[in-house]
Amino acid sequence: MSSPDLKNALPSTDELPCSDDTPVDNVDRRAWRSLDQNFLPNVLLFLLNTIWAKRMDWYFGVDMAVYHTTGVNPRVPVVPDAFLSVGVERKKGGKSRTSYAVWEENEIVPILTLEMVSQTPGGEYDEKMAIYAKLGVLYYVIYNREFWRRDQHQPFEVYKLVNGNYQLQIGEPYWMSEISLGIGRYQGIVAGIPQELLSWYDENGDRYLTAEERAEKLAQYLRSVGIDPENLPS
Repeated sequence: MSSPDLKNALPSTDELPCSDDTPVDNVDRRAWRSLDQNFLPNVLLFLLNTIWAKRMDWYFGVDMAVYHTTGVNPRVPVVPDAFLSVGVERKKGGKSRTSYAVWEENEIVPILTLEMVSQTPGGEYDEKMAIYAKLGVLYYVIYNREFWRRDQHQPFEVYKLVNGNYQLQIGEPYWMSEISLGIGRYQGIVAGIPQELLSWYDENGDRYLTAEERAEKLAQYLRSVGIDPENLPS
C-alpha cells in the first residue's frame, strides 16, 4: 500500500496516457486487434452492463492503462486487453475514466485481467503474468485462439493467484466464486459469420445471453403462441 507521502507525489490520471500507444506492425495484426482485442472484450462489457445493471461497485476497462506502484515506475502502466475491478465506482466522481490508477481507487487492483494473444507475442505467459502476480490480480485469463499451438498452451486458460503464484485452473466455463461469475467460450454469430466468442456464465454453467439473443428468444416465444412479433399492437 502506498504511503501518504508517496501518494501525494504520484501523478493523477489527468496527467497520464490512457493506453500504452504501442503501434501495430502490419495491416493483418491491426485488423486482428480491431476485431478481437477490442470487440470481444466489449462483448463482455456489454453483457456485464446488463448482468450487473443495478450494481454501482464495479468497473470493466477495455484496452486501458492500469497504473500501479508495484513496478519500476508508477508512470509506466500495464495495459490489459480488459480488466475487471470490484469495489470501485462505475464512474469515478461521475465521470468516465481515461485510465486506471490504483492509488486513486483506494488501492483496489483489478480482480481479473484478460489478455488476448495476437500474431506477435506480447509476453502474456511470462512478463505480463509476472506483473499481474506482483500487482495481486486474482484471476488472469489468456485467450489464444489462433496461436496456441505455437505457444504450446491451450486456447483458453484461466490462472488463479495462489500464495503469490499463478496456478492453471481446470474447467470451462470456469466459475469464479469471488465475483459470482463464470467465464468461457461459445460459438456465436457476428455479422452473419460464425465465430468463437467469450461470455459470462452463471453458477449453473448457463451462458448469459446477449440483448439480441434475448430479443430473438422473446420473438420465438411470441410466434409459438400465435403472435407475430413484427405486428404487435402499438
